[in-house]
Amino acid sequence: MTGRLNSAQPYALGLFRMVVGLLFACHGAVSLFGALGGVDGDGGTLETGAWPNWYAALIELVCGSLVLLGLGTRAAAFLSSGAMAYAYFKVHQPEALWPIENNGEGAALYCWAMFLLVFTGSGAFGLDRLFARHSPAEGGQPADQARVAV
Repeated sequence: MTGRLNSAQPYALGLFRMVVGLLFACHGAVSLFGALGGVDGDGGTLETGAWPNWYAALIELVCGSLVLLGLGTRAAAFLSSGAMAYAYFKVHQPEALWPIENNGEGAALYCWAMFLLVFTGSGAFGLDRLFARHSPAEGGQPADQARVAV
């Protein structure tokens, strides 16, 4: 059983990455383009250049799209994780200590999900694999599958 689950790990990770990236990008599209009802439910958008919300939405859209595609996954996930940590500690945490109390659950979950992708890479189905310098056929391991010596 463990062997089967381990062999499916890159595919599960790839699907996880795509879902998280899509949902994250949707947050940016809502704020920047008024998609899916916009920020006010009537298709409203954020004022261009408004700090920090407009920049957060731009990070969500661009980095979420990159994570979805599996292109530059680690860098995009790192920037996304940092943006969500900032959102949690600057916007949500001053309201109350726990995420359930301060409506910061989304920011906390995105922060940790993206942080996980920094260390795991894109998994299967990512464009990162197309641009990997070493392919398994050449005898090397792709960068996202390198093992850590313990």
